[in-house]
Amino acid sequence: MVTANIYLHFNGNCREAFDFYKSIFGGDYPYVGTFGDMPSSAGFEIPEEQKNHIMHISLPLSEHSTLLGSDVGGEWSDKFKQGNNYSVSLNVDSKEEADRIFNALSENGNVLMPIADTFWQSYFGTVVDQFGISWMVSFDLSTHKSKQ
Repeated sequence: MVTANIYLHFNGNCREAFDFYKSIFGGDYPYVGTFGDMPSSAGFEIPEEQKNHIMHISLPLSEHSTLLGSDVGGEWSDKFKQGNNYSVSLNVDSKEEADRIFNALSENGNVLMPIADTFWQSYFGTVVDQFGISWMVSFDLSTHKSKQ
């Protein structure tokens, strides 16, 4: 089974936007991570002024729907424009399904982050397909250990 959620990208005001959305939809954030929380082993140099920016935040809207978001930074910041600040985030049931979907979406597209195991316990990659749609493909390693 595949679930799809909208992933919004912001230019430094993700927390403010999500606090606004939370005031409308209610609920709690199951996870909020900043770029400063990233381990140095992740291989990214984060400028000091971006360490408090949001790397990932999620706000459940229903049992099967979550609003996701992050601030852009580093090499991605020059591509940020209001109106292209979203991705379709797909969560799948296996690495094989993640690979199948990611590879298909990558055909004639632009891979932004190759699909791989990450420090946040996800098998994850991002790609802009041949039609200019941004996709994030994710398999949650922490809750699906038996399916790896």
